[in-house]
Amino acid sequence: MAKLPPLKALQAFDAFGRLGNVAGAAAELGVTPGAVSQQLRKAEEALNLRLLERRGNSVELTSWGRIYYAEIRPAFEQLRIAQEKLSRIRSTSGIVISCLPSLAGKWLAPRLADWQMSHPDANVRLLGKGSEPQLGEDSIDFRISYGDRIRKFDHYIEIFTDWVVPACSPAFLKANPVAKPIDILTMPLLGIEWDRDHKAAPTWSDWAVRIGAEPRMTRGEMAFSLSSSAIDAAINGRGFVLAQIAMVADDLEAGRLVVPFDLRVKLSQAYFLAWDRSALSKPFGPDLRAWIISISKSQSAASAGLADINLI
Repeated sequence: MAKLPPLKALQAFDAFGRLGNVAGAAAELGVTPGAVSQQLRKAEEALNLRLLERRGNSVELTSWGRIYYAEIRPAFEQLRIAQEKLSRIRSTSGIVISCLPSLAGKWLAPRLADWQMSHPDANVRLLGKGSEPQLGEDSIDFRISYGDRIRKFDHYIEIFTDWVVPACSPAFLKANPVAKPIDILTMPLLGIEWDRDHKAAPTWSDWAVRIGAEPRMTRGEMAFSLSSSAIDAAINGRGFVLAQIAMVADDLEAGRLVVPFDLRVKLSQAYFLAWDRSALSKPFGPDLRAWIISISKSQSAASAGLADINLI
């Protein structure tokens, strides 16, 4: 098989063939005319053919040059079409964020709406999914997940570790007052059972140990597979929930939930943000990543008790 000329030489020859002069080719490629002339000579040396000839004050394609240009032109035209298509898709396609369902609905979605208002030209889709996606292959740009599973991705960063605190509705607390923390353990308790792939969330037994009480038996508890479902049940007056600070901040501020005693237990692992490298080439991709990291720093402080939460 004959040896192909270097790609730069072919690019220079294609530009010369389309534009008809060295100066135009140099301007398009962003190099000097001398560099274009050098690449054209490399093409001739590789092919062992004269591709250009001087006619007076101008340089033109030889008969071999015209034949060769006619053959390579479609290939370079197809490359330009592919480049334009990618640029068009990149500029018009939206950003897709995959997030654990409860965190998506209770934490990210309300804040993402605010970000969208300040970036009206951005198109963002938020998907609440428990399973880990194949970034890029599943058309997912960013993934927010929990614990060890995030390490399957190539690019990720720890964003925050959450804490849980006992919370209930104001109406429930009014009907079932508690004078001291241990009294909460005598009330209807709402439990959360996470996916087996995740380390278990803090339980009421863990919280009992936190306040120096005997671990609570789980008999009589109502358990949910989603944190958001347990939180909603507490809002509806079904009992106390060990609620993640990140997920109930809005409910506390709105008065839908109250925290009679701010005694927190830390989650065993952190939340992480992962991204596909191509996401950072999309419009608003770097801005969105920086924004998620920024709000996560604030959440980390709030969850750890470094920022106040609304108590009763």
